[in-house]
This record gives sequence, structure tokens and C-alpha cells, in this order.
Amino acid sequence: MTPAILICDDSNLARKQLARILPQEWQSNVVFAGHGAEALATLKRQAVDWLFLDLNMPVMDGYQVLAELQNLQLPVRIVIVSGDIQPEAHERVMALGALTFLKKPVNATELSAFLQTKAAEQPAEPAAPKPHKIPDEVQLDAELRDILQEITNVAMGQAGDLLARLLDVFVKLPIPNVNVIEVSELTMALASVEPESKTSAICQGFIGSGVAGEALLILTDSSFEDIARLMNYQGELNSAVELELLMDISNILIGAVLKGIAEQVDMSFSQGHPVVLGQHAPIAELISANSKRWRTTLTIELSYGIESYNINCDLLLLFTEDSLKTLRYKLAFLMD
Repeated sequence: MTPAILICDDSNLARKQLARILPQEWQSNVVFAGHGAEALATLKRQAVDWLFLDLNMPVMDGYQVLAELQNLQLPVRIVIVSGDIQPEAHERVMALGALTFLKKPVNATELSAFLQTKAAEQPAEPAAPKPHKIPDEVQLDAELRDILQEITNVAMGQAGDLLARLLDVFVKLPIPNVNVIEVSELTMALASVEPESKTSAICQGFIGSGVAGEALLILTDSSFEDIARLMNYQGELNSAVELELLMDISNILIGAVLKGIAEQVDMSFSQGHPVVLGQHAPIAELISANSKRWRTTLTIELSYGIESYNINCDLLLLFTEDSLKTLRYKLAFLMD
């Protein structure tokens, strides 16, 4: 029986080149996907025996697809085909269930030898990922979430007020989103932020008495033109100017939000030097390049918008697991 083949790559040329060197009898049963989300939709809709998967793609990259396939437990054999030949990339995809890693452009002889070895084997059921049990002392119950949400709401309002006064605008403030999540879930959550837009991002560490974490500010590239206009910048926009504007916005929002939270829990935060995670790239690429930076359980997401302007800004506060223990102790006094 001819196996069902899915080739997922954002390059039409790469898809066709790979299809041509597959076994002749397989070529009548090949379908294509241009990004990871399209591949997942196909995999959920129909049975696929072999998935040839690129890593760096828009909308949803190969790492995200591998992580989702572990959750779905679909009996599909996965071959990574990528130009990213870093040792860490190889290690990560193999840990996520890939059978092998082939570098682009794929060598026909190498592919043939691999398929002859593996084609006769029955696909192994994917191993269920071992769940990480979050300790009881850092579980987020309804009462604690409500307290954190209200404290963050007040701090977000203070930051929004500062921004509104500086720019003479009305700042739209949605309800903060507070969750305790694992690192793998954090990566997927971040990937859902403006998934189809180019973004720029800054990360800034902070530390207080028993509390530490990082603030991550993500700004869509489409926001820069209006930000420059609001800040009365008259010159031509370029990467250096946009970076300066990004720094200005991050200094206002991150500093004000942390100050607002610190005052309410009776502590102070020291802030590290801001680090540029990237400019003009899909958020998934920024995450892939920096995923090892975040080891967090408590995530607070704040989304800012400015009325009548095309400005979209997401601020995420990422606290360490130990920080939640300290925060729980501090917040208990607010309820007495």
C-alpha cells in the first residue's frame, strides 16, 4: 500500500525538490503544506504516514508542530528537513519525536538509504510527554489569581495613565491575563501573540526581595509609524530609530508596571539592562531563538492599545517559580 506523504515547507521550490526525490511509487500520494498550522490541519483531517517538516516557517514553525504532535499522539513518522544545522536544533527535534534530521538540500542517496531502513518498520506510538507537576505551593487558586489580577490591573492603569499624559492620547486597557503555566505552554502562548505580524521585542530582567523574573515587551512593526508621529519624530524611520522608539516605550511601560506592583506588595524591584530579542521578525522566530531564557510558572499578560492609532503592544511579566511562593506570602497580608 502506498504511504500517505505530507511535505511541509514555506518554500514551494523546496517542496517540489523533495517530492521529486521520493520513491517513485510514493509520488502519487503526496500533499503539501506551506506552514505548520496548515500541516496540523491536514494531519487532523486525514491519515498521514510520513511528515517531512521544515523548521523555520511563518505562522507556526516546525518546533511548534512537533510539540503539538506530541499532545495529539498521532502515529506519523516525522523527518526534519532544514537548513538550520545547529547541533542544538538537531537535539531539540530528536527529543520532540523526529526520526531523523536531513539538511537542505536533501541528498537523494541519503534519503533513499534512510527510507529503505525505516519504511518496513511499523511506526512506533509516540511516547507521551512526561507532565511536569507544579508544586502545591505554587498552584494558582481562584483567590490568588483574583488578587494578582487586581494588583496588576492597578499597576497597568498607572502605566497607561503615564503613557496617556506623555503622548496626550487615550490608552485602551483590557483585563490582565494571569496564569501559572509551564515553559512549553509559555512558548505556545507567546507564539499566539500577533502570529502573522512582524514584531520587535525587548526583554528586561527584574529582581526584588524573593521575587525575580523578566518583562517581555512585544511591539508590532506596524505600530512604529504612529508611535513616531505621537512622539513628534520628523525624520525617516529606520531600524536604529525604531529601536530607540521601542526602548522609550519599554522604559515607560515596564518601569511603571513594576513600580505599581512593587508599591502594592511593599517591595522594590531593581531592573537589569534591556536586551533586544530581535527586530522585524515573526514572534515565533524570536521565541525559538530565546526559548531557553524563560524558566517561569507565573505569567501576567497585558495588552495595550491607543485609541484611533494603529499601535499594538503586549507586555508579559514572567516570574520564577520561587517568586510565586514569596508573592503568596506577601499577598496574604492584603487579605487580612
